[in-house]
Amino acid sequence: MKRFVTEPNVLALARNSSLKFGARKSCETVARRRIQSAGSQTRPAFHVVESKELDASLLLLPTVGFLAPDDPRITGTIAAIERDLLVDGFVLRYQTGRADDGLPPGEGAFLACSFWLADAYCLTGRMDDARALFDRLLGLRTDLGLLAEEYDTAARRLVGNFPQAFSHVALVNTAHNLMHARKPAQQRSAS
Repeated sequence: MKRFVTEPNVLALARNSSLKFGARKSCETVARRRIQSAGSQTRPAFHVVESKELDASLLLLPTVGFLAPDDPRITGTIAAIERDLLVDGFVLRYQTGRADDGLPPGEGAFLACSFWLADAYCLTGRMDDARALFDRLLGLRTDLGLLAEEYDTAARRLVGNFPQAFSHVALVNTAHNLMHARKPAQQRSAS
């Protein structure tokens, strides 16, 4: 994800600075390759470049302005995440059984990622889906209104770090996006 965010910013810096032509052209080539390698005709979705696997952080691409929310690669990425990472209505960070990250497979749905999906729905005009997912996430809060890092869909309970600031920041962002006609994520992605 960092590459998707960093490279467009480097490209913008190259275009708007006094970098020599060769450096500017090199930055443009890197950014163009990243976009071209993102999807294919058979799978028009972004993936983690090193592994070709989906990662829910890719839901942030339109939020940070990498591409417009209506770009087919963004909508394809959302569809792929819904197909491959959505479990009982909540989003996994990635397929833990296929990742070589040193962790055992089977972590719960990462709540921040589910909020990011709601934000992606907002950006693509799927407001009913965004509100439904947001309401489902709100239903997971404790009686004090707190959320954990993850939700175990099989055991139907919050798991992981508790309380988790990351989940709460994502909740606030999504609430703000749902409440305002011109959402902050749309403002950032309008570039």
